[in-house]
Amino acid sequence: MSAKRHLEPTQCTKAQKARARSLYTALQKVHPDAHCELNYTTPHELLFAVILSAQTTDVAVNKATPALFEAFKTPAAFAAAGSENIEPFIRSIGLFRNKAKSLATCAMQLVELHGGQVPNDFGALLDLRGVARKTANCVLGEIFGRTEGVVVDTHVARLANQFGLSAESKVERIEADLMGLYPPAKRPLLSHLLIFHGRRCCPARGPHTDNAICNRFALEPCRP
Repeated sequence: MSAKRHLEPTQCTKAQKARARSLYTALQKVHPDAHCELNYTTPHELLFAVILSAQTTDVAVNKATPALFEAFKTPAAFAAAGSENIEPFIRSIGLFRNKAKSLATCAMQLVELHGGQVPNDFGALLDLRGVARKTANCVLGEIFGRTEGVVVDTHVARLANQFGLSAESKVERIEADLMGLYPPAKRPLLSHLLIFHGRRCCPARGPHTDNAICNRFALEPCRP
């Protein structure tokens, strides 16, 4: 992994880490079922599902992927199909034309560079079309149990600010702050816990659930 792609965890105090641990424990109690909500059965299916999930919901992706993954069962099949044949299966998803191109090119890269397998390497994942840090971290954590970083999506970024885990706005700086607060073993579940809480209890829009976590940890009162 190049130095440019490597993130150093932020140096955090013992008090900051203790507070972060308390939040983690509280979230675990409220969301014991927190998990990746994208449906997949193979590593490349998860990789492609995460690529498709950019700027859309997991629910929308899960509606489209059964037929997509049935039609093209391997990266080689995706590569041979080309974007024009992938498009009809993901037309219900936002930015479907660009995403179809990403899937086709990514599949071709998997075939030509990695023998049709999803690489177990952060830098190699980032070199794939359509893959940024969030996708690479998700695949490494879910498939390979590796925790170099933290998955930071819109829910994680928003709640990291709201709960005082990070004061940053840039995704990479938020990720570095979370890496400093939480050891590698806790990082994969951390993202799922924050995502579940953001979706279920503390959405960016719509009514909030009255809950002890927000009352205790939010820097500002959650709107009703």
